Amino acid sequence: MKHNEEIHDEIGDNHIGSCATNPLRKDAFDITDDEKIESIKKDVENILLTLGMDLTDDSIKGTPNRVAKMFVKEIFGGLNPARKPKASTFDNNYKYGEMLVEKNIIVYSTCEHHLLPIIGRAHVAYISNGRVIGLSKMNRIVEYYSKRPQVQERLTMQIVQELQNALGTKDVACVIDAKHLCVNSRGISDIESSTVTSEFGGKFKDPQARREFLDYIKLETKF
Repeated sequence: MKHNEEIHDEIGDNHIGSCATNPLRKDAFDITDDEKIESIKKDVENILLTLGMDLTDDSIKGTPNRVAKMFVKEIFGGLNPARKPKASTFDNNYKYGEMLVEKNIIVYSTCEHHLLPIIGRAHVAYISNGRVIGLSKMNRIVEYYSKRPQVQERLTMQIVQELQNALGTKDVACVIDAKHLCVNSRGISDIESSTVTSEFGGKFKDPQARREFLDYIKLETKF
């Protein structure tokens, strides 16, 4: 019989997500960003000291503070709902009724199992149901949900769900093709493999619409 730690390691090593939303505690935002930075700074100092690093060296004495600020304000900044981009939409006055595809949106995220980077590209599409959204907002939505400890399947779903809510339509699709450094740089150390995930809503569940979208993006992603 496996112990809990073995089970948790197996889940992490196999990159299996546990829930469709990011697992946040209810008190996640009871303290300020500055307080979080101070707390994380001490934890990073302890990690480096435990590893035997000399924190009096000029090269790394500022590392704990830099890492703490990066965690709170940059790579995990998407956890904070206050940073959520406003997804302004507009009337589709020009009556464009075909598929709109925004492809090759850069994805920088972090694997929640090993806290190593996920780097790739997202391809997003929708069919207007009377509303349209600015192209840059699609990029910002991808960026916002990427800036979290993530699993790629969840990220793909969150992007689609956010656009569906903003546009008032189910006709949204997203494909992400990304490299996971927890696979590429450790464990199996396979530097060539990438992971592809997809989420198709509404009309994109129809094989013809799905095929048209996939033809547009061609999945010839280069990193």
